[in-house]
Amino acid sequence: MTESIGYQIRMTHRVLQRYLQTKIEPHGVTLGMWYYLRTLWEEDGLTQRELSLRIETMEPSTLAAIQVMERKGLVRRVRSLEDRRKLHVFLTPKGKALKTKLLPLARQVAEDATVALSPSAIKALFHAVAEIRKQVKFKLTEAELDKS
Repeated sequence: MTESIGYQIRMTHRVLQRYLQTKIEPHGVTLGMWYYLRTLWEEDGLTQRELSLRIETMEPSTLAAIQVMERKGLVRRVRSLEDRRKLHVFLTPKGKALKTKLLPLARQVAEDATVALSPSAIKALFHAVAEIRKQVKFKLTEAELDKS
């Protein structure tokens, strides 16, 4: 396992998530909500489907998360005037205000995680991970084409 790139990436991701969770939970935000908030802070008013696609979650999971966030007063859903089947998700003032509290905490997690790395090592790490992701996506696309 120690020589498996997938295992190393997964375990690193898990420990980073746990650390981030300890920072954001005191603010009433779960890790599951975090990804939706981050996406909506970048582009408010996305549809539920667009949120699912951006975060790469199943639509039922997105719906459940949005419902919880709605009950907590972080988002509101508004039916589209152009297409009544679509629901757009908008941040409430409470949801928007969390950005100034939580983004610095997330930055601190990243800084703490990379404190022992030089700026050039961090840049190389980003490049290496992006290359791995690109190659795996290519192979997935190739495999999907072979199936058809």
